[in-house]
Amino acid sequence: MRSVLATVGVHLFVVGLTLARFAVPFAAADSPTLVEIEGGKVEGRSADNVIAFKGIPFARPPVGALRWRPPQPVEAWQGVLQAREFQTNCVQPFSAAPPSVGISEDCLYLNVWRPASTAERPLPAMVWIHGGGLIEGGASLYPGDGLARLGLVFVSFNYRLGRFGFFAHPALARETPAAPRGNYGYMDQIAALQWVQRNIAAFGGDPDNVTIAGESAGGGSALIMMTSPMARGLFHRAILQSPGVPTPRAGVMLLRDLAATEAIAVEYARSVGIEGDDDAALGKLRTLSTATLNKSVEWYQSPVIDGHLIVEAPEAALRAGRQAKVPVIVGANDLDLADGQAKNKDELFAAFGPLASQARALYDPQGDTSLEALNQAVFADRTMVEPSRFLAELTTKAGQPAYLYRFSYVPELRRSQISGATHDSEIVFAFDRVAAVMRDNASAADIAMGHMMSSYWAAFVMKGDPNGDERPDWPRYDPALRHVLNFTNTGVTFGADPLKARLDLWSSVWERAVEGK
Repeated sequence: MRSVLATVGVHLFVVGLTLARFAVPFAAADSPTLVEIEGGKVEGRSADNVIAFKGIPFARPPVGALRWRPPQPVEAWQGVLQAREFQTNCVQPFSAAPPSVGISEDCLYLNVWRPASTAERPLPAMVWIHGGGLIEGGASLYPGDGLARLGLVFVSFNYRLGRFGFFAHPALARETPAAPRGNYGYMDQIAALQWVQRNIAAFGGDPDNVTIAGESAGGGSALIMMTSPMARGLFHRAILQSPGVPTPRAGVMLLRDLAATEAIAVEYARSVGIEGDDDAALGKLRTLSTATLNKSVEWYQSPVIDGHLIVEAPEAALRAGRQAKVPVIVGANDLDLADGQAKNKDELFAAFGPLASQARALYDPQGDTSLEALNQAVFADRTMVEPSRFLAELTTKAGQPAYLYRFSYVPELRRSQISGATHDSEIVFAFDRVAAVMRDNASAADIAMGHMMSSYWAAFVMKGDPNGDERPDWPRYDPALRHVLNFTNTGVTFGADPLKARLDLWSSVWERAVEGK
């Protein structure tokens, strides 16, 4: 396979794409739990009709002199690597990782789940990119056994976060002036996708049928992969759940340019007593302790328009049709990231500018809606719901099959507590892990919704079309109708969007901003 990176003249960011695919086909293995990949042999564990391989290194540990460098090829190991436990998640200030996993700079590991039964032909692969604002989270939080049982190979991986993953001190430019810099977390994601191309056949997967998927910052990462020249050809479909950081609307969360990111890095270096932009300064930065670097990290960790990996804001690429032309599922939850902080209604509706009166009429027609409810609805529509529809519109315009969804389902036990589906609440359903996660709190309806949603996802991964079996039909997105598939408390429906008028208003707000009005 020809190196994708060669097309942009980068040869430092190499993890072996110039090698032939190394993996030994799954069917040729002596045991379904023992496979040989680049680096050596790995042994997984079979349970409940799924074989799991956990903690496989896909690059060398990015520590010491490799801190803030593109991921490097993994070093071979002797004997058989016991791939039975998750390895450490990447360093983060707000870790939700189980104590048994922990966090470390040595974190570039991935996990693979596949059906225990053999298949007549290679299975489609789904590669999951975790969310967390590019500052927290990890692959260990997302077991893929539920989706693997539906007949696909599921891959999850870690990538560098926070100051370890998104940092662009000027000294890095002096060290490697022609190489991409700043977006090391995204470089890790591309390295993982390259690893999949070279090795997924060993697990029975098809390197020519790969779907990337992610939620929140993972969905935003999928958006970056769709619009980055360095990721071209590494996947064939995309699922974007509540894509954020960045979102398809540039105005929601602006990307920083390289100069602004370098200025932030210089300011940080000075705060820890390091001046200059030479090799000595970079050496001192690389000897700082993990704990020191992990302090005082901003919650919003902005990607960098570096001219290599990210050459423009995703919205600009989408408007010009420069994204990867792959089938897409995209959507958001009805109360997605609904944490607006307006102190009163006047402040809230001021966000609509000259369209404030229309916003009041739509969101608060009687004037008696609580500020809390308004903050939830307005912020969810602005940040996640309308930008997701916008992505469906632009991909459809480019000739790509697009399927728009809304997740509005609330588990039965919680319906007296919350009025809608909050951020990331859909993941357990998409992964078909409702019973495993909710246990005794899961109702029959909750479990059935998980079966339904995951079946749509699995069908899309397999053939680029979520339809089939006895599921309600999900037509492609039509910008003239703006219909949506809605996962509701009373079942799955397709038709007119109940939020259409509100989203149309937000569309007008964003378009006016683009036009400078």
